[in-house]
Amino acid sequence: MKTTFRFEKLEVWKRAATLTIPLLSFADQLEARKMWKFTEQLRAATLSITNNIAEGSGSSSNKDFANFLNIARRSAFEVVNMLLIFEQQGLCTREEIEPWLSELEAISRMLEAFRKKLGSSLRQILSALCPPLFAIL
Repeated sequence: MKTTFRFEKLEVWKRAATLTIPLLSFADQLEARKMWKFTEQLRAATLSITNNIAEGSGSSSNKDFANFLNIARRSAFEVVNMLLIFEQQGLCTREEIEPWLSELEAISRMLEAFRKKLGSSLRQILSALCPPLFAIL
């Protein structure tokens, strides 16, 4: 029987993992142009998206998981920033990166919605367990 981890079932992780492939290939192209620093930063930021979703899925609390999703979302913004700077520097065209930007925007929205849902679930649990205390918060 194949072992499956919780994060592998998450649509947001699947989409981010799929996007990782062309972004790592683009990093390889930058490396061929001897742009090592950019290459390593792009790889790290790209992998940080899926890594933080995966790491967060192993959390023992929704609050902790939500924090990892927030880090993943910030990494997505870092990748967007890098791609836009690369475009400004003539290392790629807008047409080349537009599909990636569009997918990063979608992933970012999914991460934020998931994070909010986790926070909402936590608030519902707290309000059910101790309504008077939760009303003060």
